[in-house]
Amino acid sequence: MHRLFNVFSSDEYTTVTIAGLQENFEQAVQLYEDLVMNVKGDEEALKALKARIIKSRKDAKLNKGAIMQGLTYYAMYGAKNNFNNTLSSADLDAITAQELIERIEHLNDYEQTIMYYGPATIEEAVAKIYRLHKVPASFKEPPLKKEFKQIPQDKNRVLFANYDMVQAETRWLRNTEEFDAGKLATVEVFNNYFGGGMGAIVFQTIRESKALAYSTFGYYIRPAKKDESFYMMSYVGCQADKFNEATLAMNELLNHMPELPANFELAKNQVKKDIQTERITQTAIFRNYLAAKELGLNYDVRKRIYTSVDSITLDDLKQFHMRNLANKAYTYAIVASDKKISIEDMKKLGEVKMLSLEEIFGY
Repeated sequence: MHRLFNVFSSDEYTTVTIAGLQENFEQAVQLYEDLVMNVKGDEEALKALKARIIKSRKDAKLNKGAIMQGLTYYAMYGAKNNFNNTLSSADLDAITAQELIERIEHLNDYEQTIMYYGPATIEEAVAKIYRLHKVPASFKEPPLKKEFKQIPQDKNRVLFANYDMVQAETRWLRNTEEFDAGKLATVEVFNNYFGGGMGAIVFQTIRESKALAYSTFGYYIRPAKKDESFYMMSYVGCQADKFNEATLAMNELLNHMPELPANFELAKNQVKKDIQTERITQTAIFRNYLAAKELGLNYDVRKRIYTSVDSITLDDLKQFHMRNLANKAYTYAIVASDKKISIEDMKKLGEVKMLSLEEIFGY
């Protein structure tokens, strides 16, 4: 019996995936039920797992991408955030096999959403799941999750992580306005026009015209949840000796957006073309449904975006830019060598805070 069986835990959800031939559906569900109810401890396996986790944590501290991701969370949520909300080395070492077994045994005690994609009718699938998947008459309340709220950027700040390399990588972060689905069409057009691709203003100006960066972009990003805010993330990756010029060039674009009518029309057409050619199929339908639900939406927002694009004007984009980005405070997340860029140069951008890897990663 060949099945794909996977269990994944994120900050909020545990997801169990079973995939394979329909003819093996019942056996696969029964196998999962048996595993949950009769799981056995294995001290050697736990020891090996801890060793892999310890190695991956050490490797993360050597990875400039992981360091930048940690700085990004720090900039958006503050010193305590989802990224560094993790077990200390002592807590990791103290975990026992019995503790993990108890968590697995009680997995079915919590409310679940079950999604089925396959050839069975909904009546057939529901009947089999009710017969095979055992759940209690009433579900337990899950433990309260730790909440991390986006913080306002009230003045320019620099978060710096020292990394031995000849390049300098900088992200601009700013939490902006609360989520509103009615703004998504403008957001999509803005991203295509301003900083979302090789034809966008950011790329054409900073990389192509001024040759200041090997990589650059600027996105206005929608949140994952309805109670969170949109945020702006811009990026410049350059040689360290071009750091001052590159950051100045990005700041100029964030404060003064060029108005190019031809580029604007191309951006609008690209938004519509992307929607026309996108295909959401198979289990991606579930993922998109759940993502919309997290945003408080009960419809496919792409239709609303598509029908709204043509009415957006270049002046709308200008007002959007001025309201959310121009002359606003940002937190700069910088990964570079302190031997290649000076603290004096960083102070020109804002108040500087040097962060250790322990502060960034939480261990």
